[in-house]
Amino acid sequence: MKTLIGAASALALAAGGALAGGIERTTQSAMILYEDGNYGELSLGSASPSVSGTSRALGPFPAQKIDNVADDYFLPGFGLKMDLGDNLSAALIYDRPFGADVKYDPLNPVLGGTSAQASTNALTALLKYQINERVSAFGGLRYQTAEGDIGLQGAAYGPVSGYEVSLDRDAAAGYVLGVAYEVPEIALRVALTYNSEITHEMGTRETIGGTPIAPPSVTEVKTPQSVNLDFQTGIAQDTLLFGSVRWVEHSAFRVDPQGFVGATGDGLIDLEDTTTYRLGLGRRFSDKWTGSVTLAYEAPGDDLVSPLAPSTGYTQVALGAAYQATEMMQIAGGVSYTVLGDAKPETGTPDVARADFSDNDVVGVGLRVSFNF
Repeated sequence: MKTLIGAASALALAAGGALAGGIERTTQSAMILYEDGNYGELSLGSASPSVSGTSRALGPFPAQKIDNVADDYFLPGFGLKMDLGDNLSAALIYDRPFGADVKYDPLNPVLGGTSAQASTNALTALLKYQINERVSAFGGLRYQTAEGDIGLQGAAYGPVSGYEVSLDRDAAAGYVLGVAYEVPEIALRVALTYNSEITHEMGTRETIGGTPIAPPSVTEVKTPQSVNLDFQTGIAQDTLLFGSVRWVEHSAFRVDPQGFVGATGDGLIDLEDTTTYRLGLGRRFSDKWTGSVTLAYEAPGDDLVSPLAPSTGYTQVALGAAYQATEMMQIAGGVSYTVLGDAKPETGTPDVARADFSDNDVVGVGLRVSFNF
């Protein structure tokens, strides 16, 4: 089943464009720990979002089309897994779990110039202990850096139009805990993984129109905790059923700079928790080739959303393939198409819809080269 699992896992690279919860880009999987023997992989995913809408009429400004506000982005990654003994394994994983690349056309009078650029880099070190043939436990530490810049511009923001905040790069740590049950004879595995939230203390500078509105300060920003339930099982010869359920506490991700909260009474970001479901089927066609298909669904939430994350929920289909180039090397790839849920970017207190976003999508592709040694 090794090549089947390879084709299925390659889909994760292509699925990163889903923008789950508005900021999520990887699923923070620990399943590399269950690769056979010593194992290494290099991967690259990319996403091309198309996120457009129409601003609503406001004062003297008529409704106007908003062209794509989301930039393409890349997701490099690597992983290394080593057996340290009969019952003990270790892994090291690099990924970019969260991010944002949003910018509205400056010519739009209602929201034009509004932008958010944020990036994270994470390095996760894990250990797995095989308690018996069927039960194992794992855990470890995640070291993460984060930084970002946000700007608000346009008539929808009233007196805070022209607000900009710079959040300095900060490093912080969290942890991972998990347990799995396996029946090797039928390729059955059910694994439960908990990823803790990580709290960053980010140096902060705030201005409106270039003029400071508060002294330099520190803003606490938490990347959210999550729970992954991953499963797979053989259902026929050369056929694998697999899937996952992932819950993420996106509501804990707040950006509340001192000056902005003092001026408006609220923060910059307000997201909802999400639960994402995936179900897939993998099939081995020959000793060299396998393929897989995966469907994913995240239910939409409140359609009034932040202009910095102008969608809610999604439906996705992804196709993957793996080629066993040599006994030790496998090449796997995937492509995904994601339909984003319709949403209405809002501002103000109480919330007032300022635009309508619909019929948007994301195309993702991914490639992974892996080695057993």
